[in-house]
Amino acid sequence: MPEKPYDHNQIELKWHARWENADFYKAEENSPKPKFYVLEMLPYPSGTLHIGHIRNYSIGDALARYKWMRGYNVLHPMGWDAFGLPAENAAIANQRPPREWTLHNIASMKKTHRRFGFSYDWDREVSTCEPDYYRWNQWFFLKMYERGLAYRKKALVNWCPKCATVLANEQVVEGCCWRHEDTLVEQRALEQWFLKITDYAEQLLDDMKQLEGGWPERVLVMQRNWIGRSEGAEVDFQLNTPTLHLPLRVFTTRIDTIFGATCLILAPEHPLNESLLDSAGKARAKAMVDARAGRDPGDIEKEGFFTGQYALNPFSGERVPVWIGNFVLMGYGTGAIMAVPAHDERDFEFCLKYGIPIRPVIRPSDGPLDADPKQAFTEDGVVENSGRWSGLPSDEARRQMAAHAASQGFGTAAITYRIKDWGISRQRYWGTPIPMIHCPQCGIVPVPEDQLPVVLPDRVEITGTGRSPLENVPEFVNVACPRCGGAAR
Repeated sequence: MPEKPYDHNQIELKWHARWENADFYKAEENSPKPKFYVLEMLPYPSGTLHIGHIRNYSIGDALARYKWMRGYNVLHPMGWDAFGLPAENAAIANQRPPREWTLHNIASMKKTHRRFGFSYDWDREVSTCEPDYYRWNQWFFLKMYERGLAYRKKALVNWCPKCATVLANEQVVEGCCWRHEDTLVEQRALEQWFLKITDYAEQLLDDMKQLEGGWPERVLVMQRNWIGRSEGAEVDFQLNTPTLHLPLRVFTTRIDTIFGATCLILAPEHPLNESLLDSAGKARAKAMVDARAGRDPGDIEKEGFFTGQYALNPFSGERVPVWIGNFVLMGYGTGAIMAVPAHDERDFEFCLKYGIPIRPVIRPSDGPLDADPKQAFTEDGVVENSGRWSGLPSDEARRQMAAHAASQGFGTAAITYRIKDWGISRQRYWGTPIPMIHCPQCGIVPVPEDQLPVVLPDRVEITGTGRSPLENVPEFVNVACPRCGGAAR
């Protein structure tokens, strides 16, 4: 007698319906069982699920089911990372309002999720574009603002002319927008909101000790390098030009090499460039900034030009030429460095290219000074050709020279970090409204907590030109200042 054919569609539908109706996967309130929380990255509802999604959620589902079977009270929710540029761009392309487009995609993706039978507690579903969710984003922002952790300043940002929005560094690929490979990213100075994560740089480093032995060492090294703690000194070189008589502060981790400084190099966006450079120089500096958009300075060919100006080395009294260099970052240290090509590989490469003198001032502890180096000697050693500090070991010279700079008023010990404050502003519509009011009398005023959430209006016209469509929604833009009662925005 032939076996009955296996109708997998019918059987799967039967058990899928049974699982759906039984509500197997709800986390219990006040359960004595041990707790376990599983959360996969929430999907962007800008289209439909693809096989990459299924792979990701299958892994989380397997872990959740394993813990269920081990007797845990498992919390396994699902939700939708519904705000952001992908959803807005997709809505523009499909000529539908972002909310309508997003909710349509959520319904479609949720149907697929449920058909796969993933073990989610759907009663705990969240969507980041719903006011009852993002009111808490706004509440957190207000709390951070109260504590001085949210602030506003003008800063250079990566700008895609086609997206008409700010891009994170990770969204810039070889100088172009990640979504528009034919579009060069520009650098623009815009008023931005930032979160002061640099206040926690030292704590982040210290807390990484708790991860040692549990996390891969390469990941820990990557994180430490990302935080990038550097101990050194800030030193003032005196600019003396026909129009400028002021200190130019540099940060260095190797003050023991300062007698070997043969030029100063400023970031192309350094504020002093406005006074140091002529119109042609400013244009060259701007081109450098744009070409660097989203790229690691270590990945680009080092380029620079002489400003025609000089500054005095406070230790030696020597006149040092001032250059602009594309590899110097305004966001690191002071945005200006002293180039010591004999003892820094990056400086050696730059100065060799432009014929800037190379002057060794550190010799190996067990050898002579190399008067004609073919590469930078970057290790500690013994200081030479450095006035009264000659003959000292590098570490002792650093200590004494930093103390001398501080006592004479032209320097101080300093610690800097590679990590930067997190810019959170975007010039688009589809995102959590920042709960701040701009009053011509009172300045920036927080929205009172009892008036949260500030709800994003649905009826807007999105053109993709880069100007916020909210400008054309007067009932959203025009408000009364909660402090003085006057007209505000």
